[in-house]
Amino acid sequence: MKVLVAGAGIGGLTAALCLNKTGHDVEVFEQARELGEVGAGIQLGANAIRVMQHLGLQEEFERVVVRPEAVHMRLFSTGELLLSSQLGDKYEHDYGAPYYHVHRADLHNILADAFQAAVPGGIHLGCTVNGFEEHSDGITLEFADGSTAQGDLLVGADGLKSAVRDQILGEVPCNWTGNVAWRGILPTNRLPKGFMDTVVSNFVGPGKHMVIYYLRRQELVNFVGVVENDEWKEEGWTIKSPWKDLKADYAGWHETVQAVIDAVDKDECYRWALYNRLPVDNWSTDRATLLGDSAHATLPFMASGAAMAIEDARILDRALDQAGSTRAALELYQNNRFARTRRIQESSTAMGGLYHLPNEDAFRQAFANMGNSDGAGRWLPEYDPNTVKLT
Repeated sequence: MKVLVAGAGIGGLTAALCLNKTGHDVEVFEQARELGEVGAGIQLGANAIRVMQHLGLQEEFERVVVRPEAVHMRLFSTGELLLSSQLGDKYEHDYGAPYYHVHRADLHNILADAFQAAVPGGIHLGCTVNGFEEHSDGITLEFADGSTAQGDLLVGADGLKSAVRDQILGEVPCNWTGNVAWRGILPTNRLPKGFMDTVVSNFVGPGKHMVIYYLRRQELVNFVGVVENDEWKEEGWTIKSPWKDLKADYAGWHETVQAVIDAVDKDECYRWALYNRLPVDNWSTDRATLLGDSAHATLPFMASGAAMAIEDARILDRALDQAGSTRAALELYQNNRFARTRRIQESSTAMGGLYHLPNEDAFRQAFANMGNSDGAGRWLPEYDPNTVKLT
């Protein structure tokens, strides 16, 4: 089958690799004129890493990742440990694959290099998608410059502003959450030696939180801070904002948070608004479908957006292999992704509220209750996109 993939991001490239490995003829079309990703960290659990293992990329990952030992939930003011969830060797023993922190650019480079090695010339840059036209025997992808590409199937992995989604679903409403997110990356050597263990540190406080973890063999420190803010409504990932605003947002917070803020380049602080997109109940036509953020964009509070796109890619690949027709394959694909991606979307929204409780006692009670329950549960990492039964 000739498959056209719109978007050379993490989801699109993973889909391209999976489909190529199965034997499909795949071409990827990206609107950017250069391949690249923003400077940000990603957390990937066993559910996503199993797909990377299927693609033979485990060794490449090991060269650039960090394996955290735990997730620590801490009180914003004193650093009091509210909850610790073990990762490291125990996590890998329990779920059969590791938990990684990876720089988004490193992950993107691994995927792009692997696809370009498998399909030289298979990524086309500077291709802005305008829309598509379906026929009884194929699909035509149309670009802004008037050129076209012909295939049997179109995968819209073109992100939050997906042109493919707009044609399939029309305008999908999104809700302003009242939250903005800060992000930044800095060299670890700017901070005191051993300033933080090899963990995910999530400092939670009234109306805001900050997550800090290492990247790239612990050479870098990544932070993401989410703050309730009714004024900032710009959604772009690459909008720089004044360092002084970041500093003011976290005034009085724990010394670890202050150390990271003080050490980051003052002209490399980025801020974007968080919008919530409600789940939809269909994302396919006869010969076109959606994948990743274009289908089910989620808030970042469960660190699973990239993982869901990676899972999508493998399930789509398996559905095409299992079903008897393209339309049947797309129905099988989306029917096996609806419930899981909806659960991630809804759980992420709920988790955001948990991180922004009104006072210290509320945090202590909430995380004590979480420690006595299954927490985020085994349902997230136990999922195996390579073997889960498709029905």
